[in-house]
Amino acid sequence: MSLTARQLALAMLDRQFLLERRRLDVAEVVRRVCALQAQAPASPYLALWNRVQDFAPDELDAAFAHGRIVKATLMRITLHVVHAEDYEPYRAAMLSTLRASRIHDRRFTATGLTANDADALLPELAGFLEQPRTGAQVEDKVTGRHGEHAHRVWWALRTFAPLHHAPTGGPWSFTQPNSYRASWAAAAAAPQEADAGVQRLLVGYLRAFGPASAQDFARFTLLTRAATTKALHELGDQVVRVPGPGRAVLFDLADATVPADDIPAPPRLLPMWDSTLLAHAVPGRLMPPEYRPLVVRRNGDVLPCLLVDGQVVGVWRAVDGGLELTAFRRLGKVAWRGLTEEAEKLSVLLTDRDPAVYRRYGHWWDKGFPDVERVIVKG
Repeated sequence: MSLTARQLALAMLDRQFLLERRRLDVAEVVRRVCALQAQAPASPYLALWNRVQDFAPDELDAAFAHGRIVKATLMRITLHVVHAEDYEPYRAAMLSTLRASRIHDRRFTATGLTANDADALLPELAGFLEQPRTGAQVEDKVTGRHGEHAHRVWWALRTFAPLHHAPTGGPWSFTQPNSYRASWAAAAAAPQEADAGVQRLLVGYLRAFGPASAQDFARFTLLTRAATTKALHELGDQVVRVPGPGRAVLFDLADATVPADDIPAPPRLLPMWDSTLLAHAVPGRLMPPEYRPLVVRRNGDVLPCLLVDGQVVGVWRAVDGGLELTAFRRLGKVAWRGLTEEAEKLSVLLTDRDPAVYRRYGHWWDKGFPDVERVIVKG
Protein backbone atom coordinates (compact mmCIF):
# COMPACT_ATOMS: atom_id res chain seq x y z
CA MET A 1 0.00 0.00 0.00
CA SER A 2 1.33 3.43 -0.95
CA LEU A 3 2.11 5.90 1.82
CA THR A 4 0.05 9.09 1.90
CA ALA A 5 1.47 12.60 2.05
CA ARG A 6 0.17 12.87 5.61
CA GLN A 7 1.93 9.66 6.61
CA LEU A 8 5.21 11.04 5.28
CA ALA A 9 4.74 14.19 7.35
CA LEU A 10 3.81 12.20 10.44
CA ALA A 11 6.78 9.87 9.98
CA MET A 12 9.16 12.81 10.07
CA LEU A 13 7.38 14.41 13.03
CA ASP A 14 7.58 11.12 14.89
CA ARG A 15 11.29 10.63 14.18
CA GLN A 16 11.93 14.26 15.11
CA PHE A 17 10.18 13.77 18.49
CA LEU A 18 7.55 16.33 17.50
CA LEU A 19 4.59 13.99 17.95
CA GLU A 20 5.59 13.39 21.55
CA ARG A 21 8.37 14.87 23.64
CA ARG A 22 10.80 12.23 24.89
CA ARG A 23 12.71 12.06 28.15
CA LEU A 24 16.17 11.52 26.69
CA ASP A 25 19.68 12.89 27.09
CA VAL A 26 20.11 15.96 24.91
CA ALA A 27 23.18 14.60 23.10
CA GLU A 28 21.31 11.40 22.28
CA VAL A 29 18.42 13.43 20.86
CA VAL A 30 20.86 15.37 18.67
CA ARG A 31 22.20 12.05 17.40
CA ARG A 32 18.75 10.69 16.60
CA VAL A 33 17.51 13.81 14.79
CA CYS A 34 20.72 13.84 12.68
CA ALA A 35 21.53 17.54 13.11
CA LEU A 36 20.06 20.77 14.44
CA GLN A 37 20.22 23.96 12.43
CA ALA A 38 22.33 26.45 14.38
CA GLN A 39 22.65 29.67 12.39
CA ALA A 40 21.08 31.48 15.34
CA PRO A 41 22.57 30.46 18.71
CA ALA A 42 19.11 30.13 20.27
CA SER A 43 17.74 27.70 17.67
CA PRO A 44 19.23 24.43 19.01
CA TYR A 45 17.83 25.24 22.45
CA LEU A 46 14.36 25.94 21.11
CA ALA A 47 14.52 22.91 18.84
CA LEU A 48 15.27 20.66 21.80
CA TRP A 49 12.66 22.37 23.97
CA ASN A 50 10.13 21.23 21.37
CA ARG A 51 11.46 17.66 21.44
CA VAL A 52 12.64 16.84 24.97
CA GLN A 53 10.33 16.35 27.92
CA ASP A 54 11.28 18.63 30.83
CA PHE A 55 14.08 20.13 28.73
CA ALA A 56 16.76 21.78 30.88
CA PRO A 57 18.86 24.34 28.98
CA ASP A 58 21.73 23.80 31.42
CA GLU A 59 22.09 20.26 30.10
CA LEU A 60 22.63 21.61 26.60
CA ASP A 61 25.12 24.17 27.93
CA ALA A 62 27.06 21.31 29.52
CA ALA A 63 26.93 19.16 26.39
CA PHE A 64 28.50 22.00 24.40
CA ALA A 65 31.06 22.78 27.09
CA HIS A 66 32.16 19.14 27.43
CA GLY A 67 32.29 18.53 23.69
CA ARG A 68 29.59 15.87 23.59
CA ILE A 69 27.97 17.82 20.78
CA VAL A 70 29.66 20.26 18.44
CA LYS A 71 28.68 23.23 16.30
CA ALA A 72 30.30 23.47 12.86
CA THR A 73 29.68 24.29 9.21
CA LEU A 74 28.32 21.14 7.57
CA MET A 75 25.18 20.41 5.57
CA ARG A 76 24.07 23.08 3.07
CA ILE A 77 27.24 24.97 4.03
CA THR A 78 25.48 26.25 7.14
CA LEU A 79 26.01 25.88 10.85
CA HIS A 80 24.67 22.71 12.44
CA VAL A 81 24.89 21.04 15.81
CA VAL A 82 25.74 17.34 15.63
CA HIS A 83 26.75 14.62 18.05
CA ALA A 84 30.52 14.66 18.56
CA GLU A 85 30.82 11.09 17.26
CA ASP A 86 29.06 12.09 14.04
CA TYR A 87 31.11 15.19 13.33
CA GLU A 88 34.11 13.57 11.67
CA PRO A 89 32.17 11.25 9.31
CA TYR A 90 29.64 13.96 8.47
CA ARG A 91 32.46 16.39 7.70
CA ALA A 92 34.19 13.77 5.55
CA ALA A 93 30.93 13.41 3.62
CA MET A 94 30.57 17.16 3.14
CA LEU A 95 34.22 18.17 2.68
CA SER A 96 34.35 18.26 -1.12
CA THR A 97 31.19 20.39 -1.19
CA LEU A 98 32.47 22.71 1.54
CA ARG A 99 35.83 23.18 -0.21
CA ALA A 100 34.32 23.79 -3.63
CA SER A 101 31.90 26.38 -2.24
CA ARG A 102 34.85 28.53 -1.15
CA ILE A 103 37.88 27.66 -3.26
CA HIS A 104 35.95 28.28 -6.50
CA ASP A 105 34.13 31.36 -5.22
CA ARG A 106 35.25 34.65 -6.76
CA ARG A 107 35.69 36.12 -3.27
CA PHE A 108 38.61 33.70 -2.89
CA THR A 109 39.81 33.40 -6.48
CA ALA A 110 40.04 37.21 -6.74
CA THR A 111 42.96 37.08 -4.31
CA GLY A 112 45.07 35.20 -6.83
CA LEU A 113 45.70 32.49 -4.25
CA THR A 114 45.18 28.79 -4.84
CA ALA A 115 43.70 25.93 -2.88
CA ASN A 116 47.23 24.85 -2.05
CA ASP A 117 47.93 28.26 -0.52
CA ALA A 118 44.93 27.85 1.77
CA ASP A 119 45.79 24.25 2.65
CA ALA A 120 49.36 25.24 3.53
CA LEU A 121 47.99 27.24 6.45
CA LEU A 122 46.15 24.34 8.05
CA PRO A 123 49.03 22.82 10.08
CA GLU A 124 49.93 26.23 11.50
CA LEU A 125 46.31 27.06 12.32
CA ALA A 126 45.77 23.66 13.94
CA GLY A 127 48.38 24.53 16.55
CA PHE A 128 47.16 28.11 16.93
CA LEU A 129 43.57 26.93 17.42
CA GLU A 130 44.31 24.40 20.13
CA GLN A 131 42.89 27.21 22.27
CA PRO A 132 39.71 29.05 21.27
CA ARG A 133 40.39 32.14 19.15
CA THR A 134 38.13 34.76 17.64
CA GLY A 135 37.97 35.22 13.91
CA ALA A 136 39.82 38.52 14.26
CA GLN A 137 42.66 36.77 16.06
CA VAL A 138 42.90 34.17 13.31
CA GLU A 139 42.92 36.87 10.63
CA ASP A 140 45.80 38.59 12.43
CA LYS A 141 47.66 35.29 12.36
CA VAL A 142 47.00 34.81 8.64
CA THR A 143 47.96 38.42 7.83
CA GLY A 144 51.62 37.61 8.42
CA ARG A 145 51.58 35.36 5.37
CA HIS A 146 48.84 36.76 3.15
CA GLY A 147 48.55 40.42 4.11
CA GLU A 148 45.50 42.17 2.67
CA HIS A 149 44.02 38.84 1.59
CA ALA A 150 43.89 37.46 5.13
CA HIS A 151 40.17 38.17 5.54
CA ARG A 152 39.19 36.21 2.40
CA VAL A 153 41.57 33.36 3.14
CA TRP A 154 40.07 32.97 6.61
CA TRP A 155 36.56 33.25 5.13
CA ALA A 156 37.35 30.18 3.02
CA LEU A 157 39.18 28.22 5.69
CA ARG A 158 36.58 28.66 8.42
CA THR A 159 34.12 26.82 6.16
CA PHE A 160 36.13 23.73 5.22
CA ALA A 161 38.96 23.48 7.77
CA PRO A 162 38.45 20.99 10.64
CA LEU A 163 37.06 23.54 13.12
CA HIS A 164 34.37 23.72 15.76
CA HIS A 165 32.72 26.85 17.06
CA ALA A 166 33.88 27.21 20.66
CA PRO A 167 31.27 27.97 23.35
CA THR A 168 31.62 31.49 24.73
CA GLY A 169 28.84 31.62 27.31
CA GLY A 170 25.86 33.93 27.13
CA PRO A 171 22.25 32.82 27.11
CA TRP A 172 22.74 30.33 24.27
CA SER A 173 26.39 29.18 24.71
CA PHE A 174 27.56 31.05 21.61
CA THR A 175 27.84 34.81 21.26
CA GLN A 176 29.37 37.31 18.86
CA PRO A 177 32.17 37.47 17.93
CA ASN A 178 32.44 33.77 17.09
CA SER A 179 35.29 31.78 18.54
CA TYR A 180 36.87 28.75 16.90
CA ARG A 181 39.05 25.83 17.88
CA ALA A 182 40.64 23.00 15.96
CA SER A 183 39.00 19.60 15.91
CA TRP A 184 40.71 16.21 15.74
CA ALA A 185 39.25 15.54 12.31
CA ALA A 186 41.70 15.13 9.46
CA ALA A 187 42.21 18.18 7.25
CA ALA A 188 41.55 16.01 4.18
CA ALA A 189 39.34 12.96 3.74
CA ALA A 190 40.45 9.92 1.77
CA PRO A 191 37.92 8.74 -0.85
CA GLN A 192 36.91 5.74 1.26
CA GLU A 193 36.39 8.01 4.28
CA ALA A 194 34.23 10.35 2.22
CA ASP A 195 32.17 7.43 0.90
CA ALA A 196 31.71 5.99 4.40
CA GLY A 197 30.76 9.44 5.63
CA VAL A 198 28.06 9.84 3.00
CA GLN A 199 26.66 6.44 3.92
CA ARG A 200 26.57 7.33 7.60
CA LEU A 201 24.99 10.70 6.87
CA LEU A 202 22.36 9.10 4.64
CA VAL A 203 21.46 6.57 7.34
CA GLY A 204 21.26 9.37 9.91
CA TYR A 205 19.14 11.42 7.56
CA LEU A 206 16.64 8.63 6.86
CA ARG A 207 16.46 7.77 10.56
CA ALA A 208 15.55 11.40 11.26
CA PHE A 209 13.58 12.53 8.20
CA GLY A 210 12.61 9.44 6.19
CA PRO A 211 11.07 8.07 4.12
CA ALA A 212 12.70 10.37 1.60
CA SER A 213 13.92 10.63 -1.96
CA ALA A 214 17.42 11.16 -3.30
CA GLN A 215 16.31 14.70 -4.18
CA ASP A 216 15.28 15.26 -0.56
CA PHE A 217 18.70 14.15 0.66
CA ALA A 218 20.35 16.46 -1.86
CA ARG A 219 18.20 19.34 -0.58
CA PHE A 220 19.28 18.68 3.00
CA THR A 221 22.99 18.30 2.23
CA LEU A 222 23.84 19.80 -1.20
CA LEU A 223 25.64 16.54 -2.02
CA THR A 224 25.70 15.38 -5.64
CA ARG A 225 23.38 12.80 -7.16
CA ALA A 226 26.40 10.59 -7.87
CA ALA A 227 27.45 10.58 -4.22
CA THR A 228 23.91 9.76 -3.12
CA THR A 229 23.45 6.99 -5.68
CA LYS A 230 26.74 5.40 -4.66
CA ALA A 231 25.80 5.50 -0.97
CA LEU A 232 22.42 3.90 -1.65
CA HIS A 233 24.13 1.12 -3.58
CA GLU A 234 26.76 0.51 -0.91
CA LEU A 235 24.19 0.41 1.90
CA GLY A 236 22.54 -2.56 0.21
CA ASP A 237 19.61 -4.06 2.09
CA GLN A 238 19.95 -1.59 4.99
CA VAL A 239 17.84 0.72 2.81
CA VAL A 240 14.62 -0.24 1.03
CA ARG A 241 12.31 1.42 -1.47
CA VAL A 242 8.85 2.36 -0.24
CA PRO A 243 5.84 3.44 -2.31
CA GLY A 244 4.77 7.06 -1.94
CA PRO A 245 2.17 9.50 -3.21
CA GLY A 246 4.26 11.07 -5.98
CA ARG A 247 6.62 10.05 -8.76
CA ALA A 248 9.83 10.36 -6.76
CA VAL A 249 11.30 7.08 -5.52
CA LEU A 250 11.31 7.01 -1.73
CA PHE A 251 13.88 5.23 0.44
CA ASP A 252 13.79 4.28 4.10
CA LEU A 253 15.72 2.19 6.60
CA ALA A 254 14.68 -1.44 6.43
CA ASP A 255 13.55 -1.54 10.06
CA ALA A 256 11.80 1.84 10.12
CA THR A 257 8.09 2.27 10.79
CA VAL A 258 5.56 4.87 9.65
CA PRO A 259 2.55 6.03 11.72
CA ALA A 260 -1.02 5.62 10.55
CA ASP A 261 -2.39 8.73 8.87
CA ASP A 262 -5.13 9.31 11.47
CA ILE A 263 -2.72 10.12 14.32
CA PRO A 264 -3.11 13.75 15.48
CA ALA A 265 -0.05 16.00 15.71
CA PRO A 266 0.23 18.38 18.68
CA PRO A 267 0.83 22.13 18.32
CA ARG A 268 4.42 23.30 18.29
CA LEU A 269 6.34 26.60 18.15
CA LEU A 270 9.34 25.80 15.97
CA PRO A 271 12.54 27.88 16.07
CA MET A 272 14.05 29.71 13.12
CA TRP A 273 15.43 27.40 10.43
CA ASP A 274 14.06 24.27 12.08
CA SER A 275 15.47 21.31 10.18
CA THR A 276 12.02 19.86 9.53
CA LEU A 277 11.35 22.77 7.16
CA LEU A 278 14.62 22.28 5.26
CA ALA A 279 14.93 18.51 5.00
CA HIS A 280 12.92 17.80 1.84
CA ALA A 281 12.43 19.13 -1.64
CA VAL A 282 10.51 22.39 -1.82
CA PRO A 283 7.95 23.12 -0.40
CA GLY A 284 8.59 20.38 2.17
CA ARG A 285 6.23 18.19 4.15
CA LEU A 286 4.95 20.66 6.72
CA MET A 287 4.67 23.79 4.61
CA PRO A 288 1.53 24.63 2.59
CA PRO A 289 2.91 26.03 -0.68
CA GLU A 290 0.95 29.28 -0.35
CA TYR A 291 2.65 30.05 2.99
CA ARG A 292 6.21 29.40 1.89
CA PRO A 293 6.86 32.96 0.58
CA LEU A 294 5.71 34.30 3.96
CA VAL A 295 7.86 32.00 6.08
CA VAL A 296 10.97 31.60 3.90
CA ARG A 297 12.26 35.06 3.01
CA ARG A 298 14.20 35.88 -0.14
CA ASN A 299 17.55 35.92 1.67
CA GLY A 300 16.91 32.44 3.06
CA ASP A 301 15.73 33.37 6.55
CA VAL A 302 13.19 30.80 7.77
CA LEU A 303 11.00 32.40 10.41
CA PRO A 304 9.83 30.79 13.69
CA CYS A 305 6.70 28.82 12.81
CA LEU A 306 3.45 27.74 14.37
CA LEU A 307 2.47 24.12 13.71
CA VAL A 308 -1.10 22.89 14.03
CA ASP A 309 -1.77 19.22 13.30
CA GLY A 310 1.62 18.92 11.66
CA GLN A 311 1.29 21.85 9.26
CA VAL A 312 2.63 25.40 9.31
CA VAL A 313 -0.21 27.84 9.97
CA GLY A 314 1.67 30.99 10.93
CA VAL A 315 4.68 32.55 12.65
CA TRP A 316 5.63 33.72 16.12
CA ARG A 317 7.98 36.26 17.64
CA ALA A 318 8.97 37.58 21.04
CA VAL A 319 7.41 40.89 22.08
CA ASP A 320 7.51 42.84 25.30
CA GLY A 321 6.19 40.63 28.03
CA GLY A 322 5.40 37.58 25.95
CA LEU A 323 5.01 36.06 22.48
CA GLU A 324 3.02 37.24 19.49
CA LEU A 325 1.37 34.46 17.48
CA THR A 326 0.20 35.29 13.95
CA ALA A 327 -1.93 32.78 12.08
CA PHE A 328 -2.29 32.96 8.30
CA ARG A 329 -5.78 31.47 8.44
CA ARG A 330 -8.55 31.25 10.98
CA LEU A 331 -7.96 28.62 13.63
CA GLY A 332 -10.45 26.96 15.93
CA LYS A 333 -10.58 27.30 19.70
CA VAL A 334 -8.85 23.97 20.27
CA ALA A 335 -5.92 24.97 18.07
CA TRP A 336 -5.53 28.33 19.78
CA ARG A 337 -5.73 26.72 23.21
CA GLY A 338 -2.92 24.34 22.32
CA LEU A 339 -0.74 27.07 20.80
CA THR A 340 -1.34 29.33 23.79
CA GLU A 341 -0.32 26.62 26.23
CA GLU A 342 2.89 26.01 24.27
CA ALA A 343 3.60 29.75 24.09
CA GLU A 344 3.16 30.17 27.83
CA LYS A 345 5.67 27.40 28.50
CA LEU A 346 8.15 28.74 25.96
CA SER A 347 7.89 32.20 27.52
CA VAL A 348 9.21 30.74 30.77
CA LEU A 349 12.32 29.44 29.00
CA LEU A 350 12.87 32.73 27.18
CA THR A 351 12.38 34.80 30.33
CA ASP A 352 15.22 32.90 31.98
CA ARG A 353 17.50 33.13 28.93
CA ASP A 354 16.63 35.83 26.40
CA PRO A 355 13.12 37.34 26.37
CA ALA A 356 13.81 39.12 23.06
CA VAL A 357 15.03 36.07 21.16
CA TYR A 358 15.47 36.59 17.38
CA ARG A 359 15.12 40.35 17.87
CA ARG A 360 17.32 41.10 14.83
CA TYR A 361 14.76 39.46 12.53
CA GLY A 362 11.82 41.59 13.64
CA HIS A 363 11.98 43.63 10.45
CA TRP A 364 10.24 40.83 8.60
CA TRP A 365 7.10 41.53 10.60
CA ASP A 366 7.29 45.19 9.58
CA LYS A 367 6.81 44.07 5.99
CA GLY A 368 3.47 42.56 6.94
CA PHE A 369 1.67 39.21 6.93
CA PRO A 370 -1.89 38.22 6.11
CA ASP A 371 -3.23 39.34 9.47
CA VAL A 372 -6.08 36.90 9.79
CA GLU A 373 -5.63 36.24 13.50
CA ARG A 374 -3.06 37.53 15.96
CA VAL A 375 -2.74 36.73 19.66
CA ILE A 376 -0.37 38.04 22.33
CA VAL A 377 0.47 35.44 24.97
CA LYS A 378 1.89 36.90 28.15
CA GLY A 379 4.67 35.00 29.89
